[in-house]
Amino acid sequence: MNETEFYTKLLALPNGASYIYYLNKRYLLRKETLLGGKLLKLYAEELGGNDIVSGNYYPTIKDGMLKPCEMSDKKVIDFVLHALVI
Repeated sequence: MNETEFYTKLLALPNGASYIYYLNKRYLLRKETLLGGKLLKLYAEELGGNDIVSGNYYPTIKDGMLKPCEMSDKKVIDFVLHALVI
């Protein structure tokens, strides 16, 4: 399994629903760990705004494979690296 900063911080985000601050905005994050840890699903909605962050991460494929949902890898990676759990 990979040991990237992205993967470490993604694992540290709580499963289920939680509130997150990202770029001084509040988000509702939903994270699921599925298939015995082989799939991590992430979906966050900006509260009071219209931004979303969404993607699936497969830590056991290659050195980890990120599949964002209709957005850039960079956006999902930046969100995970800089999200602060409230």
